Amino acid sequence: MRAVAVFPKVREVRVINLPEPPPVTGSHVLLKVLEVGICGTDREIGAFEYGAPPPGSDHLILGHEALAEVVATGPDVTWVRKGDLVVPTVRRPCPQARCRPCRAERQDFCVTGEFWERGIKEAHGFLQEWTVEEEAHLVAVPRKLADVAVLTEPLSVAAKAAEQAQALQGRLPWERAHVRALALGAGPVGLLGAMSMVVNHFDTFVYSLEPAASERAELVRSFGATYLSGQDVPLGELRQKVGTFDIIYEAVGVSKVAFAAVDALGANGLFIFTGIPAHGSPSPVDTDTLMRNIVLRNQLLLGTVNASRSAYELALRELEQAMFLFPRSVRALITHRVPIEAAPALITGHGGVKQVIALSSAGTP
Repeated sequence: MRAVAVFPKVREVRVINLPEPPPVTGSHVLLKVLEVGICGTDREIGAFEYGAPPPGSDHLILGHEALAEVVATGPDVTWVRKGDLVVPTVRRPCPQARCRPCRAERQDFCVTGEFWERGIKEAHGFLQEWTVEEEAHLVAVPRKLADVAVLTEPLSVAAKAAEQAQALQGRLPWERAHVRALALGAGPVGLLGAMSMVVNHFDTFVYSLEPAASERAELVRSFGATYLSGQDVPLGELRQKVGTFDIIYEAVGVSKVAFAAVDALGANGLFIFTGIPAHGSPSPVDTDTLMRNIVLRNQLLLGTVNASRSAYELALRELEQAMFLFPRSVRALITHRVPIEAAPALITGHGGVKQVIALSSAGTP
């Protein structure tokens, strides 16, 4: 079978051939991988900025945004059946008994850092024609979402943020009747986050550098959000020209941009960081003003990473709602579908919103 792997020592990304998986046992499930989405993380691994192969391996099979079909099940599998569509989760728990989050199957809150992640850290990913996974790490997908379900993993980031926001905003002694929300960035995570906000009936804005007449701006408007171009509204003037926001959802991964946007956070507001900036030279931040505003305005700054099963399930529910409300907008997020042979070039290149590798294998190996 074919797979796409990165070889850090020789700095190569290429299609490789692997043996087909052995028959599944226990609670393992054999999956035929249908589609794998490509994101900035894959490109950074493909540029050898980070990513770790499994111990003893000279390569890492890429891919963590996957849609798959169940082909065979082990004798201890309880709920998935042959022919089911599933999305596999990414992060696996660390082995430490003292890590209460991992023991509670909330490895997204791991305190040791010894977790592993498929396609990212010390575990092969899903960009291969067949893969084996534990039933516990699969999430069922309705057939009617088959053409967009590959978006589930990136949407789960926004879904987890929504879970956290709901819990934290519960600290307020009243219920907000009207929520103004801003997605900072018009990449896949930002756009999916904005769609999530619209589905949850927030007054939603998206801020990005593309001009107001760009395709991404039109896409934002197509699902009912307001687009704000950095060419028209400088980030430092956002508060004065547009007003403040109850929730700001950062999806740019650039700390200088993120902290500049904090000024637009309103009283009792929540700022959610999702990006992981690359290491670079320090950027100046007015820490006195930042701290003063956080204290006097009762603001919260929150970081969120990866997602739990509940966030994947919420992501699928929101995806279903979005497909009912604005299906053409959801489908428009997927701008490329290419065969596995084109994957290395796609991973080392750029362009479009969400690029997807379509794997064409069929039948049982």
